Amino acid sequence: MSESFPRTRLRRNRKSQWLRDLTAQTILSPSDFILPLFVIEGKNKEEKISHLPGVSRLSIDLIVKKAKEARALGITALMIFPVIDQKLKNIDGKEALNPKNLICRAIAAIKNAVPEIGVIADVALDPYTSHGHDGVIDESGYVLNDETISILCEQAFIQAKAGCDIVAPSDMMDGRIGIIRDVLDDNSCDNIAIMSYGVKYASSFYGPFRHAVGSAKNLKGDKKTYQMDFRNSDEALREIALDVDEGADMVIIKPAMAYLDIIARASQNFKLPLIAYQVSGEYAMLKHAAAQGAFDFDAAFFESLMAIKRAGSSAVITYGAIEAVKKL
Repeated sequence: MSESFPRTRLRRNRKSQWLRDLTAQTILSPSDFILPLFVIEGKNKEEKISHLPGVSRLSIDLIVKKAKEARALGITALMIFPVIDQKLKNIDGKEALNPKNLICRAIAAIKNAVPEIGVIADVALDPYTSHGHDGVIDESGYVLNDETISILCEQAFIQAKAGCDIVAPSDMMDGRIGIIRDVLDDNSCDNIAIMSYGVKYASSFYGPFRHAVGSAKNLKGDKKTYQMDFRNSDEALREIALDVDEGADMVIIKPAMAYLDIIARASQNFKLPLIAYQVSGEYAMLKHAAAQGAFDFDAAFFESLMAIKRAGSSAVITYGAIEAVKKL
């Protein structure tokens, strides 16, 4: 060999599993995951979601059982999404303001049975509206910003009173974080955190979720006037900065796998918890491909989670949280 042959051989640190573990820069632990769950009416009721393999809608009693399982495995937080009866949906989503609605009862049941697990409540109107949008609309179908915020504030307060630990506004209305913060603070809910969907792109990867909550067939048009244009990245930093200024405690970036560049830029520019959401389409994509023999699901799933964490996320919302933790 010539004198210039490299003395540094990076393969030395890769030669055995224990060395690879010792020198790993990114790791995953149970507390890195948030488990999203879909709640339905009924008792001992489970509905498999065909568009989202391995995931089911669960009645409150089964949601409580799932919460106990998750906590026993070391998962520290759940995110709850209600599946509302079509008969309760209307143009302004008023069922969202019912203090005895499905999500409020689910929150109370979980916190009563598993008080040590965190419960994150979705703040948006799309599960409740007959048109499938995240807010109220005018005659042309345009989602009204300020009118929607006034409803979201009451919705967030009702969920806080039900016992949730964190409210997560997913609507993408301008200015809603600051107003929700003021309403919570003015009503003795100053310890309720806000996990803002600060960066939520108008993505095709939400399809299975919309089928899961029953809003897909209701949706009129698209959500491009309020969710972000996926051609833009600088705008994401502006959205986060505004939400931070308004009082957000944590920020969600959604989707995750196709937006690793956004996670990386955000982590370099902001020093607060950044939560990446591996959305329904991203998770289902892995499941469907593995079912066709394209690759081993566990290997590909862990690689995707590691990439999300490596990009700079503090935690990952994933439908496979329990699967991941059982195999860590």
